[in-house]
Amino acid sequence: MEAMNFKILRESPTPELEKLWRDYLTRVEFPSHYDAPEYFLEPPLPGKRRFAVLAFENDRITGTLTGLHSDKNVICGLPARPQINVDATADAATTLDALAQGLLKEASSSELVSVYSWAYLKLPPFAGLGFQCEELQGNVVLDLTIGPDALFKEFSKDRRRNIRFAEKNGVEITEVTTDQDIADAYEVYSAWRETERKTVHTRKMSFEFYDKVARMKENRLRLIARAGGKAIAVNTFRFLPGGLFESSTNSSLDEFIHLKPNDLLQWRGIEWACAHGLRRHSLGGSHQFLIRFGGTVIPIFRYRLDRTFLRRHDLTDTVNKVGRKIVAKLPPSVENRIRKLAGKKQR
Repeated sequence: MEAMNFKILRESPTPELEKLWRDYLTRVEFPSHYDAPEYFLEPPLPGKRRFAVLAFENDRITGTLTGLHSDKNVICGLPARPQINVDATADAATTLDALAQGLLKEASSSELVSVYSWAYLKLPPFAGLGFQCEELQGNVVLDLTIGPDALFKEFSKDRRRNIRFAEKNGVEITEVTTDQDIADAYEVYSAWRETERKTVHTRKMSFEFYDKVARMKENRLRLIARAGGKAIAVNTFRFLPGGLFESSTNSSLDEFIHLKPNDLLQWRGIEWACAHGLRRHSLGGSHQFLIRFGGTVIPIFRYRLDRTFLRRHDLTDTVNKVGRKIVAKLPPSVENRIRKLAGKKQR
């Protein structure tokens, strides 16, 4: 067996290392933007530090894992966005062991370490090091190689009807390119955060941060929907050329939802991805709106290492699961009342 080791990066790679990294991406089945050197070009996040672990077999990269330090936590991906991949031609077990060892070194002082992975990439070396595995709902994933016409036929009947309805009623979709487009998109985003129909738990992006991301054309597609010239909805997609196309964020104005702009935004994104040779589209979730686009729901697994006293995070999860099972057995009226109270507490 050839020597396997790892390297930890906390900033953009050198030109020589970047070349090796990009060569590695040609051997990954569905590489994503966060698997690539561009990960370090993302705008900085307050109080968070990026890193990447690269697994090597001699002078060849065979795996990548990217993540963030956030207080005492290390987070590698999200429930809807894995950030780990391996060379399809390499020995997966050996590569994953190197990534796990590199992650433990990087997260040596962290209380909680979380890694998210697609179902087709199991992480036995992580489980062997004490990471607890939990299967999550996963994402709807479309095969873009069959082309837009075939994909459209796989949409549910109401999805196709909604797209035609939006087109018939004058909803126009364009790419966000100008300063005015960015300002309009940010206005929609800001209004969407204040809607009463939901609680948004993420921190609001500043205009400066939003503007920087909107100008990252080589790995982002941001589409804006307008009706009568007014911006009413925005969709952002991430991508890596030749690899994975991912739904990132969506914002829309409640008073224009009846025009079905979000259906048309997603469809225009799919058409664009097909035209640009992208191979798979992860829609970023698997709720009913997304399932109606067809495709396959691919589960995502969370591997988590809880180093706190008495493993309080794992304990809290267990208590919450038991609580949800109890609530689910209650009469609907009581269940709804409890959920409303819980929602108010989260605010």
